[in-house]
Amino acid sequence: MGWIDADAHVVESPHTWDYLTPSENKFRPMLFKPEGDTQRAHWVIDGKIRGLFRFTFSKEDLERKSAEIGRDMTTTMATRDLADVSARLKHMDELGIDVQVLYPSIFLDQCTERPDTDVALCGAYNRWLADVWKQSEGRLRWMCTLPLLSIPDALDQLKFAKENGACGIFMRPLEGTRQITDPYFFRLYEQAQKIDFCIGLHQANGSAAAVDMMVNPDGSRDFFNQYRIFNVGALFRIMNAGIPKTFPKLRFGFIETAASWVPWVIYELRRRLDTRNSKLPDDILERSGIFVTCQIGDDVPYLIKSCMGENTLMIGTDYGHADSSTELSALSTLKESGGISAEIHRKIVEDNPRKFYGLS
Repeated sequence: MGWIDADAHVVESPHTWDYLTPSENKFRPMLFKPEGDTQRAHWVIDGKIRGLFRFTFSKEDLERKSAEIGRDMTTTMATRDLADVSARLKHMDELGIDVQVLYPSIFLDQCTERPDTDVALCGAYNRWLADVWKQSEGRLRWMCTLPLLSIPDALDQLKFAKENGACGIFMRPLEGTRQITDPYFFRLYEQAQKIDFCIGLHQANGSAAAVDMMVNPDGSRDFFNQYRIFNVGALFRIMNAGIPKTFPKLRFGFIETAASWVPWVIYELRRRLDTRNSKLPDDILERSGIFVTCQIGDDVPYLIKSCMGENTLMIGTDYGHADSSTELSALSTLKESGGISAEIHRKIVEDNPRKFYGLS
């Protein structure tokens, strides 16, 4: 038993797409590097720039950035894209982490509107992560990315994922034109519940139209409005639509959105759902199988006391990225400066993520 990094990443590389079948090579994403941009290369899929770009920061770049902001985000390319699994495991040992749960990078955006492309890319990604899991001897677990444009194909790939080290399903609060509460997904939720898989709603956006609508005036990305804010609405929708009652054994996790917003959502739900004779219970999140990753800076004692209790919080490092969520030492920093007891720290870094992800 040991610490669980509840939110880590893998950065896809050209090697990822070596797992396409021969008949699927026509769907292979290509890399395009804009002139003068030394830190990122963009994926071209179906003839369009799609998916979150490939991070190409050097170790020196990340050391400088870490020093500037006071948060460690220093990794090597080989540990980010898992070209060197042993190096990743060695770094985990240095951080005191037993298991990392891997989320994708490219799929944080909508990659395609074509079901055949979706099936091919998700299948290659899942086969790649299955290989990584085997190389890591079970220490790198992963959230499967399913071709949700075709539920029958998604269910087929879900079976493979269950047998090859995955521990849940990565989803985005918006999936194309569908909300997370759309009955379209109910067959998937039924199967996830049956095989004890969780749903990880990572900060992401599966609607290219919504992402494009919320760019900054200068054309740059507005990550808060394009990605982060949608998890807030998704929690409200899931609770308001009664999804936990429909799927009582299904667990939803809200990943990489911090946690300070959760009391606001619970307040809004109470204003709409509480009556004089029937009020939401104080432990509504735990009863509903809802988990949330916090970040350093969240007032964890307040969150526990106000609405979240001791059994719903987790924490991750955002390993592999270099943004406002990344903090490689988050699990140990929480222990040192989180204002919580050793018992609560153990729940956040071990007990709760093990329960959410179904890890023994």
